[in-house]
Amino acid sequence: MPRSPARQRATGRVTLADVALAAGVSPITVSRALRGERAVDPVLVERVQAAAQKLGYVPDPAARALASKRSTHVAVLIPMLSNELFVSLLEAAQARLRAAGYQTLIGITHYDPSEEEQLLREQLMHRPAGLLVTGFDRTEATRRLITQSGVPVVHMMENSRVEGIHSVGFSQTEAAITMTRHLLERGYRRIAFAAAQLDPRTLQRQQGWRQALEAAGLYDPALEWMNPAPSSMALGGRLFQQIMGQSPAVDAVFFCNDDLAQGALLAANRLQLPVPARVAIAGFNDLTGSDLMLPTLSTVHTPLATIGDEAAGMLLKLMRGEPVEQPCVVLDYRLVVRMST
Repeated sequence: MPRSPARQRATGRVTLADVALAAGVSPITVSRALRGERAVDPVLVERVQAAAQKLGYVPDPAARALASKRSTHVAVLIPMLSNELFVSLLEAAQARLRAAGYQTLIGITHYDPSEEEQLLREQLMHRPAGLLVTGFDRTEATRRLITQSGVPVVHMMENSRVEGIHSVGFSQTEAAITMTRHLLERGYRRIAFAAAQLDPRTLQRQQGWRQALEAAGLYDPALEWMNPAPSSMALGGRLFQQIMGQSPAVDAVFFCNDDLAQGALLAANRLQLPVPARVAIAGFNDLTGSDLMLPTLSTVHTPLATIGDEAAGMLLKLMRGEPVEQPCVVLDYRLVVRMST
């Protein structure tokens, strides 16, 4: 009994030629049929698809990119996947790219510029069609890699108006100013700022908080609580307990993100400290669960999914060689006032 074409290869991998032999057509016809080109006879398309399904054929994207000199991969570098913030952004970007026929190569940098550099070197070996990167904090070597690769790149979460730079984000500093002014308008005067991770965007929020307090003549360095540890609800609870032991007492705490703020609210309940009667608590990013806390958490709603979608759309234009009318897209944030302030 003759062996099937799929089993005649030493590697065991089903190839385009195997499908062509099984369908009784040329390899180029198989390629065109599987790409959905209209010029191929529908009868042949059906025959090719049946053969491919029977043999379990999976196209080799690397070989296709080499043959066509066009990759279908986009490299995406984000700091974390354990944080809902970047999950929302990534899902939106991936949905936009997949709809256009692109796959994502995801790299997690853990807020480490040297790790980002290594990930980028590895991903460039796959000849991606484009890059989505988070922010602007990276090594000089990484910047050179991006420039010398010639691969289109869009920066997410932060903005730059430097010519030749494409970015989609919002003003972290202005958003923090807005929240701090809200607390000031509510009558709070000893407003602490508590932060973890201390990545560039967190520091921009710190800057906004400081600017607002300086303008009100209320800035005090003793109100800054900066912890480089990874952000978590548990850390938020510990920071809150430490802050509440401070003298003179604080009457509000602005946390750099909702993870910390949610942990602080839980700690306040354990310590039987009424919020906001004794101390107001505010967060940032409006993550899942903030509207379910007791009391509900005041925060800043940030356009995470929109950033992912808009950045992917901008990158698609760059990869297609289309003009980008607005290379710096500054999105709106929204103050969400709930019961905690």
